[in-house]
Amino acid sequence: MSKVNIKIEGVPFEVDAGMTILEAAKACGFEIPSLCAFNHGECNRGSCRVCLVEATGARGLVASCVYPVSEGMEIRISSQKAIEARRRSVELLLSNHNMNCQQCAKNGKCELLHVANVTGARENAFQGVHSETIYDDVAPAIIRDTSKCILCGRCIARCANAHGLGILGFENRGFRTFVSPAENRSFADSPCIQCGQCITVCPTGALMEKSEIEKIDAAMAAGKHVIVQAAPAVRASLGEEFDLPVGTPVTGKMIAALRRLGFERVYDVNFGADLTIMEEGTELLGRLQNGGVLPMITSCSPGWVNYAEYNYADLLPHLSSCKSPHQMQGAIIKSYWAKEHGVDPKDIFVVSVMPCTAKKFEKEREQLKVNGLADVDAVITTRELGRMIRRSGIIFDRLPDEEWDQDIMGDYSGAGVIFGVTGGVMEAALRTVYYKLTGNEYGKIKFEEVRGHDAGIREAAIDINGTVVNVAIASGMKSASVLLDEIREGKSKYQFIEIMGCPGGCINGGGQSYVRSVFLPNESDDILDTYKEKRANALYSEDERQVIRQSHNNPQIIELYEKYLGEPNSHLAHELLHTTYAGRVGFND
Repeated sequence: MSKVNIKIEGVPFEVDAGMTILEAAKACGFEIPSLCAFNHGECNRGSCRVCLVEATGARGLVASCVYPVSEGMEIRISSQKAIEARRRSVELLLSNHNMNCQQCAKNGKCELLHVANVTGARENAFQGVHSETIYDDVAPAIIRDTSKCILCGRCIARCANAHGLGILGFENRGFRTFVSPAENRSFADSPCIQCGQCITVCPTGALMEKSEIEKIDAAMAAGKHVIVQAAPAVRASLGEEFDLPVGTPVTGKMIAALRRLGFERVYDVNFGADLTIMEEGTELLGRLQNGGVLPMITSCSPGWVNYAEYNYADLLPHLSSCKSPHQMQGAIIKSYWAKEHGVDPKDIFVVSVMPCTAKKFEKEREQLKVNGLADVDAVITTRELGRMIRRSGIIFDRLPDEEWDQDIMGDYSGAGVIFGVTGGVMEAALRTVYYKLTGNEYGKIKFEEVRGHDAGIREAAIDINGTVVNVAIASGMKSASVLLDEIREGKSKYQFIEIMGCPGGCINGGGQSYVRSVFLPNESDDILDTYKEKRANALYSEDERQVIRQSHNNPQIIELYEKYLGEPNSHLAHELLHTTYAGRVGFND
């Protein structure tokens, strides 16, 4: 790459041509206050005006996040003119902002408050009429509060970049401008897939998950049997809520914290993941051997399922009929577990801790009820669990490492652990499909061909004892749509496809801890480039540590089928563990 020579504060530097001033400054050891530098590149063309600097060759001040460097450019970050301009920009944002910081769930992770402190912005520098507030809390997963929105457009960019969707956009002009779904509809009346990626990039509390902590409090107060189950990706992120380095495995401490919060049983959704593989692997073999609809596509990600129902209803027969792991496990808790413990299913309250906001919508689906009862009663995100732990006065890093409860569903395999990474469901399924087709375990255990943590498409041809299975993996709907269009056009060469809603899989879910280097004291500047890799490694390392690494070898899964379900895809298994899908336009149609 060609280089250019610039000066920053009079000091000469050589930087890559094509860099923005903001990027060049950071590479040279300068930190320009901004609302996009710590946010994976999601920026809406300098609309917030927080990162203003002086630069030779420019007319006046420029937004450093979009203005490119050029040969001989001299940049002033600390001139009085630039300092004053940045402060005024932030003060103007504050002038139309709801300042109830103490009540805001984003308190402590609010980027607007951070840049206000850095720039020395004054709270009441500009006073006047505020824009009309729109508060939308109708949808199951996402709340929109325009009184906290600063019109940065990062949510709009993320929706487009991750999914190729345009759910959010700017409505009206001037002082009446706000961000919303088209025609100021509620999220509940739009084809939003509820993935929560917009929440992860929002610098304030304008977009937040809909908390279900109060539901849990009420269930405990009512004397319900409150049982909690945690997804694999949560353990790879929860430590970040307590300033531990990204990717720190905290499984044992998380279990200890959940017990101290008062849950009657603490289970791992990895058991449900193993159960999913037994059902899904059997379903795939049935389709391969009996001329079923191919390629079969995974159905674990509710964001992806939502997307399919909105945009590819004609391809719904390609989806596996399996429920997602936490829904399967919830159904087993309210049937087999209830029977074994002599508990009325109506008195059980199942809580899932998820890296995903779309799971909040998923649990509301009528198709997932059994005998009129929902499989899962409440879903909280990794961030919500962090709030519950903090409010209880628990010092997280002083907790001992404890083990999951072991009655009926305590065991899990390494295959279940890796569900949280894009490609993990595929690899877990291949470990079992290989055994079913050959009668032998796959010697290497790992299927390196399907591993990775970035969004995009990966493919492999897996030779299983002479049977070649062509597979593909995609995460993020922008990538998935390429594979789906091939199927629609009759050009797909695959038998099995894994699709995850969020780029990188559940480790990057919309309910995971916020990843912004300014709020991570124990991380290096490159954390925004490596956080998915670090979280993925936390799960792969746990897989490596497991004695049992294939779902079909989980002894409690074997016992469940022997004592209760009969066999994978049995009539009872279909009644409890499988579901149906239907094309739709909006959540309330």
